Amino acid sequence: QVQLVESGGGLVQAGGSLTLSCTASGNYVSSHFMAWFRQGPEKERDFVATISRGGGNTDYADSVKGRFTISRDTAKNTMTLQMNSLKPEDTGLYYCAAGLSGGNRRTERAYTDWGQGTRVTVSS
Repeated sequence: QVQLVESGGGLVQAGGSLTLSCTASGNYVSSHFMAWFRQGPEKERDFVATISRGGGNTDYADSVKGRFTISRDTAKNTMTLQMNSLKPEDTGLYYCAAGLSGGNRRTERAYTDWGQGTRVTVSS
């Protein structure tokens, strides 16, 4: 069974930056499309960004477009989310997800494997 492990979360002031990483077992990063979701306090889990198997196609939620960048390194079996110009509303538990089939990649049901999450707190 694949294992997805997130890291890089922490506490940062508004306007600051953080880099999240998701490391997968096996060759998952190269064989699956992957994504980041987040769940804020008392909120549902929402789509943040997704990247295709080859890394050539990315998609972002409007709330993070221009501030966040998703990328993947198949040699290291790692997916990364570079987060700049962070805002307090970016606070939440950030999850890494991987999927294999089609469907709307902005929705949770497109993904079959999930990490445990890494917490991001942005102070004002």
